[in-house]
Amino acid sequence: MFIKNAWYIAAWAHEVKDQPMARTICNESVVLFRDKASGKASALEDRCCHRGTPLRFGEVVEEGLQCGYHGMVFDCSGSCVHIPGQATIPKQARVRAYPLVEKDEFLWIWMGEPQDADESKILDYPWHNDYRKWPHKHEVYHVKANYMLMVDNLMDLTHLGYVHKTTIGGNPKVHIDAKMTVTPKDSGLHYIRWMLDSIPPPSYVKAAGFQGRVDRWQEFEYIAPGSIIQWSGALDVGRGAAENREQEGGFQLRLFHGLTPETDNTCFYYWSTANGYRQDDPAATEQLFQEISRAFQEDKGIVEGQAEMLQKTGESRLVDIVSDRARVHMRRTVNRMLAQEETPAVPVAMEPSAAAVPAK
Repeated sequence: MFIKNAWYIAAWAHEVKDQPMARTICNESVVLFRDKASGKASALEDRCCHRGTPLRFGEVVEEGLQCGYHGMVFDCSGSCVHIPGQATIPKQARVRAYPLVEKDEFLWIWMGEPQDADESKILDYPWHNDYRKWPHKHEVYHVKANYMLMVDNLMDLTHLGYVHKTTIGGNPKVHIDAKMTVTPKDSGLHYIRWMLDSIPPPSYVKAAGFQGRVDRWQEFEYIAPGSIIQWSGALDVGRGAAENREQEGGFQLRLFHGLTPETDNTCFYYWSTANGYRQDDPAATEQLFQEISRAFQEDKGIVEGQAEMLQKTGESRLVDIVSDRARVHMRRTVNRMLAQEETPAVPVAMEPSAAAVPAK
């Protein structure tokens, strides 16, 4: 089951160009394209209403998206605007259109009821619009796992010391002993972890050249169902990182994690990493991207193995431990949102009008 009344990332904005692009989102087939005149991106059901042919086999023309089978053309709203050899277009000649918004280098799609698609609920990620202060690179992975397993992975960072020993992790004990504060929110949760007076991990040393111990933080904001904003960094011990993280020098990065369900057992993982320490050095941005990419490939392998095992054995025998507290709250938030969608609206009883009361 998926939360439908929510905004998911359909694609990076640059992925959708002059040819139709197909994606499956929440088990639904979608085709993305850009209008030739305006350049505006749109999303339609990837199924022609004539013979059910996938519209991804078509092409973008002046009037909209042309089916590659018999040439019917559909505009951005899903309405058929041209049928070859036929002047009259039936009212039912249309396909479903999905609300789609381009913002902060993402294309956000709404899979639920169109009238409920409130654009103000799309999260802000202004760091994608500031290449001078936050130069960044991004990527998308196709992951053979339910998207919630990838969110789980980001809610319990004690795995860093085991999965990412040679990159962003470091010593496992540092992560186990981290001081962590979790703050529940209606839309998800916020948590911050502090690893004070700790040895910096290999990736941090490569990036910032630390010579000694550091005060290190990891701050996460989870926005249900599939978005996580991360700010991580470190300063030399004695520089007062806990009081002021916005200092020159040291190391800091911003990461965006976006998980979009494809099917019950697969998802898309959109992520970007922004360099906040040597912004004038393109080599630093590239090095950071490669280090994070290596770490995330490690995550991908672990979670895909986990998914394969859980598909065989189920989750009934799994045990929660103390490091799961953020993950447990995250799951409760998602379950609450699912329950709200599944509960039908109760009609309000109306008092009968005077005209409706039968005369005696």
